Amino acid sequence: MWFFARDPVRDFPFELSPEPPEGSPPGPWILHRGRKKATGSLVSIFVYDVKPGAEEQTQVAKAAFKRLKTLRHPNILAYIDGLETEKCLHVVTEAVTPLGMYLKARVDAGGLKEQELSWGLHQIVKALSFLVNDCNLIHNNVCMAAVFVDRAGEWKLGGLDYMYSAQGNGGGPPRKGIPELEQYDPPELTDNSSRVVREKWSADMWRLGCLIWEVFNGPLPRAAALRNPGKIPKSLVPHYCELVGANPKVRPNPARFLQNCQAPGGFMNNRFVETNLFLEEIQIKEPAEKQKFFQELSKSLDSFPEDFCRHKVLPQLLTAFEFGNAGAVVLTPLFKVGKFLSAEEYQQKIIPVVVKMFSSTDRAMRIRLLQQMEQFIQYLDEPTVNTQIFPHVVHGFLDTNPAIREQTVKSMLLLAPKLNEANLNVELMKHFARLQAKDEQGPIRCNTTVCLGKIGSYLSASTRHRVLTSAFSRATKDPFAPSRVAGVLGFAATHNLYSMNDCAHKILPVLCGLTVDPEKSVRDQAFKALRSFLSKLESVSEDPTQLAEVEKDVHAASSPGMGGAAASWAGWAVTGVSSLTSKLIRAHPMATQAETNVPQRPVPEGHPAPTPTPSCATPTTSSRWEMQEDKDTTEDSSTADRWDDEDWGSLEQEAESVLAQQDDWSTRGQAGVAGQVSHPEHKSPESDWSNWEAEGSWEQGWQEPSSAESPPEGTRLASEYNWGGPESNDKGDPFAALSVRSGTQPRPESDSWGEDNWEGLETESRQAKAELARKKREERRREMEAKRAEKKAAKGPMKLGARKLD
Repeated sequence: MWFFARDPVRDFPFELSPEPPEGSPPGPWILHRGRKKATGSLVSIFVYDVKPGAEEQTQVAKAAFKRLKTLRHPNILAYIDGLETEKCLHVVTEAVTPLGMYLKARVDAGGLKEQELSWGLHQIVKALSFLVNDCNLIHNNVCMAAVFVDRAGEWKLGGLDYMYSAQGNGGGPPRKGIPELEQYDPPELTDNSSRVVREKWSADMWRLGCLIWEVFNGPLPRAAALRNPGKIPKSLVPHYCELVGANPKVRPNPARFLQNCQAPGGFMNNRFVETNLFLEEIQIKEPAEKQKFFQELSKSLDSFPEDFCRHKVLPQLLTAFEFGNAGAVVLTPLFKVGKFLSAEEYQQKIIPVVVKMFSSTDRAMRIRLLQQMEQFIQYLDEPTVNTQIFPHVVHGFLDTNPAIREQTVKSMLLLAPKLNEANLNVELMKHFARLQAKDEQGPIRCNTTVCLGKIGSYLSASTRHRVLTSAFSRATKDPFAPSRVAGVLGFAATHNLYSMNDCAHKILPVLCGLTVDPEKSVRDQAFKALRSFLSKLESVSEDPTQLAEVEKDVHAASSPGMGGAAASWAGWAVTGVSSLTSKLIRAHPMATQAETNVPQRPVPEGHPAPTPTPSCATPTTSSRWEMQEDKDTTEDSSTADRWDDEDWGSLEQEAESVLAQQDDWSTRGQAGVAGQVSHPEHKSPESDWSNWEAEGSWEQGWQEPSSAESPPEGTRLASEYNWGGPESNDKGDPFAALSVRSGTQPRPESDSWGEDNWEGLETESRQAKAELARKKREERRREMEAKRAEKKAAKGPMKLGARKLD
């Protein structure tokens, strides 16, 4: 019966890479790349093949195997696993690259910075100090071939083949027999003089001097070249000279060498070395020290190597957040390091932490997340946003801190494309309605209007029809002047989402009222928008076949193609609380300034071309508005249509002036609402949102009694606007009797547009119905009081001790 022995190499949990071995350093070992079979993680595998007649080399290799397995230090090559058979030795370590190959690759890429070299040498000297002072071991092989670099750029000391005890327990140093390694031996060893007085570290410090020379100047041709420092930095030259001195007695201990180099002005006294030293001891640092360190870290990351940030700083940041309660201070450096990661690494390492951070109640954490959302929003998928992030973000709308409310509004520009139907069209609109109507901060109300204009294309068709006109109309009545400007610009930015009927009956009357606004910036934008909408209506009037083309997007489904890229939206948000109001809307993201020549009719410029979507109308491009062919009006209409060319500007100055002269919004809210309800001009735009209920609805504060005979949907009687003026056949100047509205008070019921009002029977019927409803409520109240009185009188006086049941 045959028995087959199992091959230990085949059963080894690590396998060699099929790629050819790396440039192995001089010595008995050959360095291969490898990976762990179970996980696929990369490792390095040092392989020694046992050869007959090479007993001495085999003993050296086995000794190195044993030393590496038992020595554990952060600056010594980390042992993972090993295999020893009669035919070979396998030593598995962390994935590393020989220092010579690493330096050559970095030189080709631009070279190593001095701070990286200082930290690398610091690690090698620290490893030598550990061996000499703590373990009483002499490395006996310090050179370029014994140093390796891991993926974080950390230098590791290897090459333990010729190590021996400083106490002489295991005999003298083993013979190398390799000329490439023997050239680094100090001169006192070649003299074979036992009378030379030296310290146990003297030989290794000489070899350290040779390593420093090679790091800065390349391969060492001969020992005499050490006399010329070459490219060694001036701050290191004095200490280098101590290492390669002829007298071994004066060569410093590795620990003292580190102290000398870290002195003020020393070669190893820099921010990079200090950062690494702090990270090595971060677990024993005080919380206050950690906070200060993370606050200053983000400033330094730009000058640090990319590999160092990815593989050393990032794990420490994640650990500090997970277990060290570092809080919001880790966010800035965390997102800076995240820029170096691939999309897959970002999903694995950063996103889980970000999702967990959103559930934090720490205000500093929440506001920093909102401020830096642009850096990670592209890595978030829609289910994560809707189920794990948005429910926490919406709490910011109700926060008492204005800065958090403002940042929450801004963040919607980035979150809107990823929100589902319920969150976007229902939940978010409720919060926006409440903020625009009730927030005491004018800049936040302005922010809300701007944000709504930017995300309008993502709303469903029914929500757009119900929300946009009413919201922008409300904004035009805001006491805060930049909010009124934002309302006008909101109409302009979403011009393709309104039907011709809405433009004529709902939008133009609102814009006309703003032509007499006390603020010139509001009037200017109102005139621009008026010219644009009038040009649009006139072009359809001249050629009714364009109606389907112009109204193409009105009933179209929400489409990301109709809105701007999220990256460009972030620059449009206002900074109301921090610096009042800056750039409100610079330009609509999809507005392109290219002239399009269409045969047989001129087409104006600068209108967005949305993604085609099915609708009842013939699919044509709504961005092309036909203009009048009359040469006298072509210039005006083309100019009017170019609102996207305009800088929709910085309202910083207007905001400051308005805040200086206006009362607080919260103290004027009731009066403003009352004035708007009583004025016929303020009725129709808000009446479409009748189904928004509860406190957060857009309709609250703007409700009015419905008329007995409502006009057809989408129409609006001229009498509703109370323009007030002469008879309809009077061709006189309607501005003759105009009295300019003072301050920011709502317009009274008669706007001094003339002595006669254009109120019709419909207005009277509405007032009559309101009076009738009031009388019914009063009668009902009196009936209820009478019933209570009768019930109390029927029971008579209560008896002593009787229990009152009602």
